[in-house]
Amino acid sequence: MTIAIGDRLPDVTLYTNGAKGPEAISTRDVFDGRKVVLFAVPGAFTPGCSNTHMPGFVVNADKLLEKVDAVACLSVNDAFVMGAWQQDQNAQALTMLADGNADFTRAIGMDKDASGAGMGVRSLRYAMIVDDGVVQYLGVDTERGVIEASSAETVLASL
Repeated sequence: MTIAIGDRLPDVTLYTNGAKGPEAISTRDVFDGRKVVLFAVPGAFTPGCSNTHMPGFVVNADKLLEKVDAVACLSVNDAFVMGAWQQDQNAQALTMLADGNADFTRAIGMDKDASGAGMGVRSLRYAMIVDDGVVQYLGVDTERGVIEASSAETVLASL
């Protein structure tokens, strides 16, 4: 089942790259009692994600953070990769969330099989606005190379 507007996010453990390495964080800690923009990418350091999707959120972080408590980026990568990508993209204003086993991604029905390209299970490209754990906006881009419904500009206009 794919998550939809009005649905509550499941409680799943994700990881961030802390000072001493990967640190577990529950989705409840991230979303409960807060308004959060979450965007997900198929893979850190991939061309569309690094050249288009992430930069839009970095450039618009201040505008987004005027309207929400946090902006988070999720990918089916490990916490070390997400931490390195955060540094590479100058994305310190964003919360990087690693879903290395795709537990969250599968739980919300946003997984895709990229094993044909040697990448295993990945996330679809999407963005959502979550208010106190409940999805208020959901924009999914399924066409390769298209970043519209999940772009920072679209999310900002939806706030």
